[in-house]
Amino acid sequence: MKEKLLQNRLYLYMTEFFAGMAVMAVELGASRLLAPYFSSSQIVWTIIIGTIMIAMALGNIYGGRSADKDPNPDKLYKRLIIAAVWIAAIPVLGKYIILMVSGLMIVAVNNNFLIIAAFTSCMLIFVFPLFLLGTVTPSLVKYTVDNLEKNGRVVGNLGAANTIGSIIGTFLPTFVTIPAVGTSMTFLIFSGIILILGVVYFINAKRKYVAVAASIILFIVCIIFGNSDSFAFWDTGLRFEGESIYNYLQVKEDDRSIILSTNVLFGVQSITIKDGSLSGMYYDYAMAAPLMAGIDRDKGGELLILGMGTGTYAREVLKYYNNINVEGVEIDEDITYLARKYFDEPREAKVTTYDGRAYLQAVDKKYDVIMVDAYQDITIPFQMSSVEFFKLVKKHLNENGVMVVNLNMHSDREDSISQYLCDTISSVFPYTSIVDVDGYTNRVLFASMNPGVVNSVAEESYSDFDDDFRELMYMVSGKIKMYEAGNKILTDDKAPVELLGMNEIDSQIKDELSYYKEIYKKKGLKGLLEEF
Repeated sequence: MKEKLLQNRLYLYMTEFFAGMAVMAVELGASRLLAPYFSSSQIVWTIIIGTIMIAMALGNIYGGRSADKDPNPDKLYKRLIIAAVWIAAIPVLGKYIILMVSGLMIVAVNNNFLIIAAFTSCMLIFVFPLFLLGTVTPSLVKYTVDNLEKNGRVVGNLGAANTIGSIIGTFLPTFVTIPAVGTSMTFLIFSGIILILGVVYFINAKRKYVAVAASIILFIVCIIFGNSDSFAFWDTGLRFEGESIYNYLQVKEDDRSIILSTNVLFGVQSITIKDGSLSGMYYDYAMAAPLMAGIDRDKGGELLILGMGTGTYAREVLKYYNNINVEGVEIDEDITYLARKYFDEPREAKVTTYDGRAYLQAVDKKYDVIMVDAYQDITIPFQMSSVEFFKLVKKHLNENGVMVVNLNMHSDREDSISQYLCDTISSVFPYTSIVDVDGYTNRVLFASMNPGVVNSVAEESYSDFDDDFRELMYMVSGKIKMYEAGNKILTDDKAPVELLGMNEIDSQIKDELSYYKEIYKKKGLKGLLEEF
């Protein structure tokens, strides 16, 4: 017998609506939960979507069979309460599960570390609650269809309610809850909605008060301990940690520098050295580009930075080159805000919030130097890695203009992402040179239509700069070499940058973890723990 609450079917449609909303909200929250540890590449998104589809399919099968066997709404709403509590616990336990899985992967796998770790984490954290939410639709069909004449209409209405809920559950986290209150609160908000559905049902049915009270208590505990947007919970030296529409953002400060990291808990996306000295990173090497373009200390020029970040490159260029006009393009306006608040981004550098390629398509201006700094580890935008993109860059360069590109993960390995990008650029710019950054995995690439681009880093071109700059340019001129192009070309139609990047970082992780694997082999788990 149906409960009074369900007799007019409105509550069933509401259940379908909010279940669909919760599924999409959890999916988007999953991407943000995983991004600081595994990046936000298309591969990670594929793992998330695939895992969720597996869970939903199994839930559909189980929900249908369970409803046929025992069409009791109590079982559905009990599953909703369990799913709600589980989702609410994700902000409390999720990051520890990810770190535990990653630790196990150190000793358990030799290849595809990130893929296996991300997939295992997804399975452990998200499959069970989404399996339970997957039981909603077939169960509700059983409860709502009471005659064959209207079954099509009823099933269609349920599907529409689920779809509309899914649409709202897609836009609301992305544009409202995650930027406003963070990933953790997003999980808690949508789990709370699902919990309310179950609680109201059982209060109306006047039973299972103890179970309902227990679920409410557990939810409150999750609010208390999970109401935090901190992913790097072990690090107390953070000036800022938060999320934007595009990125997980972290600002860290020590006695020497202020660092911005995006979508990873480690690594440097932008940096400010407090005493004003050179960073020691790829930004320094890239300052050879204006010299190559014929810009000396006092001669004016036009510089465009695609991937402005917090203005590290702009700040260094403006320090050493007078009368140069610097423009930046940064897709994430929250990064621009952090640049002004924490990093003292040069006010004279105009920053436009836009996608780098779209910006080039929208303007007619030509530049002496275009810096492409939009690659973040394995998060490489394919639309800024193709032949078509680099042809667009060439179109916006003056006759002797230079494009300088930061390649995060350089490698001389055959079929590496570095080789593909260098070959692609060389197919557009006949004169391409590279220099590897000491102590880092970065490679700085210079490309031009000017045959003398390498020779232009001659000593006389920087003789009137200060000692630090002259020493830097002397070192760069000694290390730079012409790139021997191959035929590994990326296009808008075919640019598997995610797989190439994943393979490269997997190779680097494998090399770095070999040390710990050797300790584990010789001393076991105890020796490994002592090392940490």
